[in-house]
Amino acid sequence: MIAIYLKLYWEFFKTGLFAVGGGMATLPFLQNIGQSTGWYSYTDLMNMLAVSESTPGPIGINMATYVGYTAAGVPGAVIATLGEVTPSIIVILIVAAVLNSFRNNKYVDQAFYGLRPASTGLIGAACVMVVLEVLTAIQRVAPESGALYRFTASAGGLADLFNWQGLVLAAVLLVLTNWVKKVKNWHPIVFIGLSAAVGVALRFAGV
Repeated sequence: MIAIYLKLYWEFFKTGLFAVGGGMATLPFLQNIGQSTGWYSYTDLMNMLAVSESTPGPIGINMATYVGYTAAGVPGAVIATLGEVTPSIIVILIVAAVLNSFRNNKYVDQAFYGLRPASTGLIGAACVMVVLEVLTAIQRVAPESGALYRFTASAGGLADLFNWQGLVLAAVLLVLTNWVKKVKNWHPIVFIGLSAAVGVALRFAGV
């Protein structure tokens, strides 16, 4: 068990160190962890994302806790979470100690200039992953090299290409949260709860 604890800590330490841009930016790293360790599938990752989005706290930390618990129980959850937050704590302490000295340093400004598009790309990749998994029937297949991805769709035609229930639900939520004045200011947890209820109802209805 010690080996899996060390593996959990190391994998999430790397995720916390390099996933610049917030919780959604951790998704490509989490996808890679699942592929390399076999701890969870791609579908499991999407389910973890749904749970993490629906619970209090940062997405990245919630997902580290979830994965750690799935892989090695409560100790695994604690260790994975510690691995995720350790880099942030170290970086924040360093930044707090030297911020005044480097506040106007041109090299620091240039470094952040380079980090912004990198974090944007990671978040964009995560959004594409979620959309393809949740709203379409497209399957992502990793080639032998693992360097690139290709996309294959079901052979049933356009009708089978999309998750129509998911698309309708997403469209309804988009309208309600942006253009319907009576409900657009509702707390997000209300929409999350309603979506969960719709999912349960559709499942029982066999749709």
